[in-house]
Amino acid sequence: MCRFGVKRMSGVNGGHQDVDIDLGGLFGAIWRRRGRVFAATVVFAGLAFVGASLMSPDYQSEARLLIESRQPEFSGANQGPPQTTDSPFDESGISSQVQVLRSVDLIKQVAREMKLHQLPEFDPTADPSAVSDILVMLGVKKNPLDLPPEERVLKEFQEKLQVYQVEKSRVIAIQFTSKDPRLAAAIPNAMAKVFLSLQSGAKLDSNSEASRWLEPEIANLREKVRDAEAKVANYRASSDLLLTGEAGGTFATKQLNDISTELARVRGERANAEARAENVRAALASGRAVDTLNDVVASPMIQRLKETESNVQGQIADLSTTLLDGHPRLKALKSQLQGIRAQIVSETKKILGSLENEANVGRLRERQLVAQLNTLKATSAKAGEDEVGLRALEREATAQRQLLETYLARYREAMSRSGENAAPADARVISQAVEPTERHFPKVLPITIVAALSIFLVCCVVIMLSELFSGRALRPVDQLEPDVEEERREPVAKQATPAANRTPIVPETAPDDGDEAVDDDFSIESVAEHLCADDVRVAISVSPAGDAGSTNSVLLARLVAEEGRKIVLIDLTGTACPTRLMAQSADLPGITNLLVGAVPFTETIHADRVSDAHIIPQGDADPVLAMRGIERLQMIIDALSNVYDTVLVECGPADVGGVRKVARSRDTKIIISAPSVANGEIVALVTGFAEEGFSEIVLMTGTGYPQSGKPGRRRAA
Repeated sequence: MCRFGVKRMSGVNGGHQDVDIDLGGLFGAIWRRRGRVFAATVVFAGLAFVGASLMSPDYQSEARLLIESRQPEFSGANQGPPQTTDSPFDESGISSQVQVLRSVDLIKQVAREMKLHQLPEFDPTADPSAVSDILVMLGVKKNPLDLPPEERVLKEFQEKLQVYQVEKSRVIAIQFTSKDPRLAAAIPNAMAKVFLSLQSGAKLDSNSEASRWLEPEIANLREKVRDAEAKVANYRASSDLLLTGEAGGTFATKQLNDISTELARVRGERANAEARAENVRAALASGRAVDTLNDVVASPMIQRLKETESNVQGQIADLSTTLLDGHPRLKALKSQLQGIRAQIVSETKKILGSLENEANVGRLRERQLVAQLNTLKATSAKAGEDEVGLRALEREATAQRQLLETYLARYREAMSRSGENAAPADARVISQAVEPTERHFPKVLPITIVAALSIFLVCCVVIMLSELFSGRALRPVDQLEPDVEEERREPVAKQATPAANRTPIVPETAPDDGDEAVDDDFSIESVAEHLCADDVRVAISVSPAGDAGSTNSVLLARLVAEEGRKIVLIDLTGTACPTRLMAQSADLPGITNLLVGAVPFTETIHADRVSDAHIIPQGDADPVLAMRGIERLQMIIDALSNVYDTVLVECGPADVGGVRKVARSRDTKIIISAPSVANGEIVALVTGFAEEGFSEIVLMTGTGYPQSGKPGRRRAA
């Protein structure tokens, strides 16, 4: 039951009393009047059935068109560059075709061909009533018969017609409703036929107009192309820029290329002859054997002399074994050998002279070619200037020729589409409308069911309203059962209770050594277990107790390291207490050196003396300069969190404003290490962090390790 407050008269004086709606009483009232409700429902349903059955039925049929390109296969319309006009197959193109099917001209043509004005269904004004005739005679109403028959049919036709695009397709549906099922199917088919005929006729008219316009343009372009090509030929002949058969080459250019090639060849031969002559000359001057020179060895005379020399040397060698050097025979042979060698030298000098003559001829030929080359360069420069004008004429002729070819291609295409059936419409019928066998309206059974449900609901609502306004369906609150009232009050109380926030609850009395329960709840080992269980990546420790709280943070880091997690402690305290407890030396580089950029990152991380934890000590840089680079601290913490499982930042007795500079994210875990700190100070600190938006606050008031020496499995604060 639902409850609400209303005014009721109680006793003599009028008072206010809370009442509830008795839903059972409402449904009981409906049940008590079930006969009347059932009778009203049956009567109204019967009336709806009879009325729907007596209504003149309407029939509906539908034809569908697919909009697509239907160019002939032999046509080159789709082979050219893409058209810049809007495609007839996009969304706007299909919508345009829908509007064409709904156009007045198309409807009039269909109505005229099917003589719809002769049917009373489409021209009800053809047989006007007596009242209509009187209004026409009085001039109040225009005579509808003055309008053409197609105009009178238009309004009725449009009301029965529905044309729409099938969603996410290029299909257009044509629906028509008529009292005659034959007309309901014939009219959509006739509209599709007229639409295709209009599209095809429009394309034929467009092709005919294009061919008529292109004929004089093509004739004019032919004359322009002929004149442009004649100008090119005359200019080429007058400027002596005759072609040589090569691509774009003229006689002057070809001669220049030929002479350049011949000059290079002559220079190479001359250099070769000079080198060979110099080689022979150097051999003669130095007294070297000339039989090692190619030009000397290749001489037939030298070859014969060398053979004779070899024979004479052989004879001398044979006779030297039996005769003395003074023998006339030996003297004669030696004299003959000297003469042969003198002939070899003489022949070598002749060869040298021949090579020098060859080099001289090459130099003369080179000078002649250089002179011819210079002459041709001047001629070629003039030809280049003439070619500028020639290229301008050729570009003009080429442009005119390309335009002529384009017009000819379009003319041939337009002529090929000018014949009958050569330009099909860009649409085709994919579904013919068929004569319907079932009525479209009215649907007797659905109308009867809806009418019955409607009158039933109306009767129920009327009964419930009468019960409510009469007060029979209202019951006082004190009449409800106690257990029901308690159940209702319970969710309200739950809803009124504020949601618990995540700020830890501070005990009423400060923890001491004897309060084991409080010490277990906020002990170091419980906080360590909490960091490990929740996989805390970054935690910031605030120690309002000073070095005592910083000492607990060091113990916390060591307990977390004993759990197998990689943890690093950053010493941001002013007293450097964590550095003294963990670092090997007090003068190691640390966070202040890193903030001023004095040392590399890796040189500031050091191992703890008694555990697997690491520490970034305070460092020995100027704290004032370090605070200027405090913006880099967040990047340092982010980099460490990618390497270590937990990054613990010990800030000492810092306030909320100082912690805000370190912890930019309000989701960062805040640990308040407060051994032997008054409750008021703890509550003020926790409240300050909560008001600043920090929702992850953990209180740690215990001291030392548990008796077992390992972190206990207790609930974290």
